[in-house]
Amino acid sequence: MSTRKSLKTLVEARRGAIVPGAFNALSAKVVEDLGFEAIYITGAGVTNMWFGMPDQGFMGLAEIADHTARIRDAVSVPLIVDADTGFGNALNVYHTVRTLERAGADCIQLEDQVAPKRCGHFSGKDVISTEEAVSKIKAATDARRDADLLIMARTDAAAVYGFEAAVERAQRFTEAGADILFVEAVTTADDIRALPQRLEKPQLMNMVIGGRTPIVNATELGELGYGIVLYANAALQGAVAGMQKALTVLRDDKEVKESSGLVTPFAERQRLVGKPEWDALEKIYS
Repeated sequence: MSTRKSLKTLVEARRGAIVPGAFNALSAKVVEDLGFEAIYITGAGVTNMWFGMPDQGFMGLAEIADHTARIRDAVSVPLIVDADTGFGNALNVYHTVRTLERAGADCIQLEDQVAPKRCGHFSGKDVISTEEAVSKIKAATDARRDADLLIMARTDAAAVYGFEAAVERAQRFTEAGADILFVEAVTTADDIRALPQRLEKPQLMNMVIGGRTPIVNATELGELGYGIVLYANAALQGAVAGMQKALTVLRDDKEVKESSGLVTPFAERQRLVGKPEWDALEKIYS
């Protein structure tokens, strides 16, 4: 089964599959190695970890396409790719979908914020008109060459116009051909419970650690009918915390030992990046 068909099956099972985010190839390999069934290539994570900048629309199509291609080479599980607003109007969305499909995306996520977008859990968001947003989803579905490529439509309208407006937009995105719906930054447990009852298509629920949406266990979200439970930047936040801890010890104690528990052992690091496989390949060509 192709990764695109596998992802469709996973989403349509509506069992709350946890999908962590990755911000580079190594983080993606860690996610896959731990047994997760799919990976989300996070725009916020790429922006934070590669540019050292906040998630406020600084990432472009070239950067996310490059990361998608590198991660696609590194792992074999399905990839959901964060394409922000599609980097422009409906024609830009068409080009974005074509580019990311070639790069190896299995699902492309597009949102309805005004550009430059910002993190869904930041203040000061605004959204484009419903009509323009719908036209961009239609462009995305028309652009794909593989019918198994999934289009995820995200709306940030809840923060601007309220929950009911967000539900209405999500329904319009369904009519435009979206395969998965993502209502971002809902703020109450009642809203979380209501969405699977209000919308027919499979949905993603975004669990932002420290964000505005209440954290709900993935098992419960699966029982409610969510297809995907996204932890887009758990790996990033864990990596930053780990770096801070290890480097604080290095600064204060003037050394860090492998036995400290603060660092991944050297041998484990080499396993994750596939050194044994590369060594075996080298022997073939020697």
